[in-house]
Parts: sequence; C-alpha cells; structure tokens
Amino acid sequence: MSYPVLKALHICFVIAWFAGLFYLPRLYVNLAMAETLAEQERLLLMSHKLYRFMTPLGALAVGFGLWLMVAFGFTGGWLHAKLTLVALLIGYHGWCGRLLKQFAAGQNRRSHRWYRVFNEAPVLVMFAVVFLVVLKPF
Repeated sequence: MSYPVLKALHICFVIAWFAGLFYLPRLYVNLAMAETLAEQERLLLMSHKLYRFMTPLGALAVGFGLWLMVAFGFTGGWLHAKLTLVALLIGYHGWCGRLLKQFAAGQNRRSHRWYRVFNEAPVLVMFAVVFLVVLKPF
C-alpha cells in the first residue's frame, strides 16, 4: 500500500478514535450527574455502545500507525515521544473502560467535576502529538 493511502487511513482512524475519547468522558460527566434511573440507563447504554465502537477504531489507528512506522522507517526522538503519548492514550482508553464497568456496577465514586478534568487529558495529548508529528523538534 502506498504511503499517502496508509497515512490517510491512519489519520481517519485517529480522528474517529479521538472523537470517542473526547465524547465518552463527557457521557461520564452526565452519568455522574444523572438523577433518575432511566437517565442512568440511557447514558450507560450510550456509553457501552460508544466504547464498543471506538475500541476497534483505536486498534486500527494504532495498527496503521505501526504499519507506517515499519514500512517507511520513521525514526527520531519525536517518534519515541509520540509512541509514548500513544501508549498513554491506550492506557486512557482502558481506564475509560474500567470506569464504565464501575458505572454499570453502581460503584462510581467520582464527581462530575472530576470527570470534567479527566475529559481534558486526550485534548492535551492530541495537541502534543500533532506538534511532534508536524514539527519533529528532535
């Protein structure tokens, strides 16, 4: 597969994965504030569906990124920094899954304010990754 096609696929799946990483914690904000059982059930259903949808998108984003790296021999400190941030995003994704299980079990112990802060982490990582990839500062 050509470099432009691989790169386009990687970018598309990264965008789709990030949409989930941005929105799922926002659903958690609403879950933490939900006042009725019906509202909780609706938000839990939405959260479960989103998590199941975004997981393969993240796997494809990572897979196409690794394919690019191996096939075209990217190197440099910027790449190591990016891979570290991607590993953190994978951990964040897994943490979102654990939080979802806690909500489903009725064991949430965090406030909506905590989830509002938690929701900002992927935004900060995205900025760092984009600047590393575009600028390749080291």
